[in-house]
Amino acid sequence: MGPPEMNESLNSPVHAAMEPPAKHILDIDVAWLDWLGAYRCIEQALASDRQSVFAFLNAHNANLAVRNPAYRHALQHFTILPDGIGVDLAARALYGEPFPANLNGTDFVPALLTYLATPLRVALVGARADILQKATEHFQRQVPWHTFIAVSDGYFDKDDCDDVLAKLAAAKPDLVLVALGTPDQELWIEKNLGAQHGKVVMGVGALFDFASEMIPRAPKIIRLIRCEWIFRLVLEPRRMWRRYLLGNPLFLFHILRYRYWRRNTVGGSAQA
Repeated sequence: MGPPEMNESLNSPVHAAMEPPAKHILDIDVAWLDWLGAYRCIEQALASDRQSVFAFLNAHNANLAVRNPAYRHALQHFTILPDGIGVDLAARALYGEPFPANLNGTDFVPALLTYLATPLRVALVGARADILQKATEHFQRQVPWHTFIAVSDGYFDKDDCDDVLAKLAAAKPDLVLVALGTPDQELWIEKNLGAQHGKVVMGVGALFDFASEMIPRAPKIIRLIRCEWIFRLVLEPRRMWRRYLLGNPLFLFHILRYRYWRRNTVGGSAQA
């Protein structure tokens, strides 16, 4: 089954999906959805007559949003899904309960592709060329009723990307997975992708690295106890120590400041 007709202009703004229930985390609306609710939200977006964009918020991304106004502004146009124990702790501190589900992209996107029974054209953009190819082959084996197209690796000029955009439009995808890292992928999506580039677009971070098996996942028991971040820190200490050893306490500081001194936090006063 080919993609639906897309009649919006190149300069049409990207949109969040159909307003799921949400909670504020540092003035960012994060969808309050369980797994099935998130599947159905994206399924509805695929059936819609306009483009929708999705991203994930974890503690690291939230820290970036605090200090990067352009990224924070871009997130206003995305439907944001909760990713990881950090945002769960934030929800407990602010609202007395965690998010209904940990919708981290590494688990959620493959599960979503399995859930979506209607054959789709899925375009992949980002990562190294070898990783992109292996990730594309992996997805094609795992969910063969969809068609996966490796459009471009992530090593292109983000300010001069007409060739990549033309290839993406020519692929006529229903779903686009963009793995350029945060915040670059969200900023690039907001600036460049119109409806002719895909009905649903998702910023997926390191998903291709894991799908290609170039970076191993933590053992299942580690993931179940919500400690995959420790596994990644042990695996890549030089790259990850700032993110976790400095970033996690910083995120908790931001949450406490947001909880008790909201008028001084990013984005002005927040709603409960």
